[in-house]
Amino acid sequence: MNTDRNIILKRTLLVCFLLSFIFTVFAQKKIKIACVGNSITYGHGIADREHDTYPAVLGRLLGDAYEVRNFGISGRTLMNKGDSPYMKEQIYKDALLYQPDIVTIKLGTNDSKPQNWKYNSTFKDDLKTLVRSFQGLPSHPKVYLCLPIPATAPAWNISDSVIISGVIPYIKEVADEMNLEVLDLYTAFAPYVHLLPDSVHPNEDGAAVIAHMLSEFLRKQE
Repeated sequence: MNTDRNIILKRTLLVCFLLSFIFTVFAQKKIKIACVGNSITYGHGIADREHDTYPAVLGRLLGDAYEVRNFGISGRTLMNKGDSPYMKEQIYKDALLYQPDIVTIKLGTNDSKPQNWKYNSTFKDDLKTLVRSFQGLPSHPKVYLCLPIPATAPAWNISDSVIISGVIPYIKEVADEMNLEVLDLYTAFAPYVHLLPDSVHPNEDGAAVIAHMLSEFLRKQE
């Protein structure tokens, strides 16, 4: 009888240990956020990219329950007919392999260049393709669209007027058609355009502003 009781006790303890281990693993699982974007996301002009880009600051603001990774790459376009398409880069494949729980997409600034905007009729379909590629992942992430921030003066052939009249309306239309939430960084960042030293890319303080806006936005979606 004692032997039987010992066996039962050992099995009970083993089950309790396994359950405790499983609960601990799940409790420690971080919510993974993939920040998809161009040079503004990458952190062009920011000296300490590991610490001061908006994805890096966002990670600190959200805390230990989250893991935020920067999948930005400079000069890339949303449109696949653009001069440097995001979806043809390895970093895009890396973002998919990351299996994120949340994806923020901030593209469109480079699409406003004349050599790219001539293909603007493909913008919406390419954005939908990008969104669906993430939505179809096994992790089933929530995808959020970000409107581009302002470009305060002509630089690198980027056109603020095209961003206003073309890129932003297209993004909003896709959001409506795909039932996606949108963070209007264009309007929200307007009071902080003095933090764009080259008229396009935010400095460290500007990146922190974007991070705070994203943090508040994501908290509201919880």
